[in-house]
Amino acid sequence: MAQVETFDILVFGGGKAGKTLAIEQAKAGKRVAVVEAGLIGGSCINIACIPSKTLIRSAEVAHATRRASEFGTEVDNVRTSLDLVRNRTASVVAEMVAFNQAGFDASGFDLVIGWGKFVAPRTIAVDTGNGIRTLKADKVYINLGTTAAVPDMPGLLAANPITHVEALQLGDMPSHLLVLGGGYIGMELGQAFRRLGSEVTIIETGSRLGAREDEDVSSALLEVLQREGVNVAFNCAGATVAGRSGQSVSIKTSDGRIFEGSHLLVAAGRRPRTADIGMESAGVELDTRGFIKVDEHLRTTADGVWAMGEVAGTPMFTHASLDDYRVVASQLKGGDRSTKGRIIPYCVFIDPEFARVGLNETEAGLRKIEYRTARLPMDVVPRARTLSQRQGFMKALVAKDTDEILGFSMLGVYAGEVMSVVQMAMLGKVPFTAIRDGIFAHPTITEGLNMLFGNVK
Repeated sequence: MAQVETFDILVFGGGKAGKTLAIEQAKAGKRVAVVEAGLIGGSCINIACIPSKTLIRSAEVAHATRRASEFGTEVDNVRTSLDLVRNRTASVVAEMVAFNQAGFDASGFDLVIGWGKFVAPRTIAVDTGNGIRTLKADKVYINLGTTAAVPDMPGLLAANPITHVEALQLGDMPSHLLVLGGGYIGMELGQAFRRLGSEVTIIETGSRLGAREDEDVSSALLEVLQREGVNVAFNCAGATVAGRSGQSVSIKTSDGRIFEGSHLLVAAGRRPRTADIGMESAGVELDTRGFIKVDEHLRTTADGVWAMGEVAGTPMFTHASLDDYRVVASQLKGGDRSTKGRIIPYCVFIDPEFARVGLNETEAGLRKIEYRTARLPMDVVPRARTLSQRQGFMKALVAKDTDEILGFSMLGVYAGEVMSVVQMAMLGKVPFTAIRDGIFAHPTITEGLNMLFGNVK
């Protein structure tokens, strides 16, 4: 083994939780090293949240321009340049990477770029391209994230499909994009490429979109996509793939349906980055899906080793990873913060947005929690009418015997912002009547909460 460099803290993977912890501890005077394969700032900035939402924004502008006549402005000969869309996305990413690199430099931690692997407990060997560096610390924090899962489907690998990463870097506009998977990534990118000018077909093995949502939400999501000309096919089990993405590709289902396109995007879930990195040497145990086993304080089965973010089974959102940082940072300061009882919201950035916090009706039913519910169509909210954004609805769950808000779902314009108002009430255990009777500015989308909670029996 090469000469071992010793640190106080070693962070394996520079995602949101890891980089935040490293900066804080380095500024506090600890000797910190971060091992990162090359995505400065983590996947959110480089290949996930930031570039995808930047692409989606370009698609929104293209869509709004084509609708300009609805608002009294005539626009002729609208065209979309994928080159300019891609360059704008790359520019936003480059700015974020530079911002993160400046923060890293200012903190003073040792950023080790290269592929790492555990070679002993709390010891990582890193191939930097210029040799091997071996790093060891009393405390190790794993923050390696996930990668796109490619299903074991006949012909799929040979077709050289793209994932969300390559979709953000395409040189040519797909004439017909086949999207394998009707989850959040599939819906977001499917709608975006349809707005940019591609024909799009979403191919889902299940019976509906957004399988974790209530059926009324799934139906509304389908209506949004179909209204814009996105084709959606369900129950596409037993599929086989032929051809090559980027040229000509086809998918044939077991019931004989055939879908043909120019490009194939796989959006069929995520898998943890835990294979072939020496977890056995570290004494870190994995569950049956390959995620790291952790307790409520994010401790692994190995002494002195914690795991944070998606690789630890945390919900796959950057803001959830940030809270994992708070959990482990608390322990470094003698606190006892844990992952128990967390309220983690999320948004799906289709247009209009879908946002949810807390329980939906399906989950409440499975947990045998009795509740009252209220629903409000967006069409009755004055601000939605002024914006010509009348699709969707709000829905709230309130406990049967108390006034506690159990959950909130919304498909509609500014859904993420409105959801945050309800989340704050939930965090403060404020009764639903406070929102029902609160004075919100008119005309805003948020004032729809008055009407929504006014419908609670």
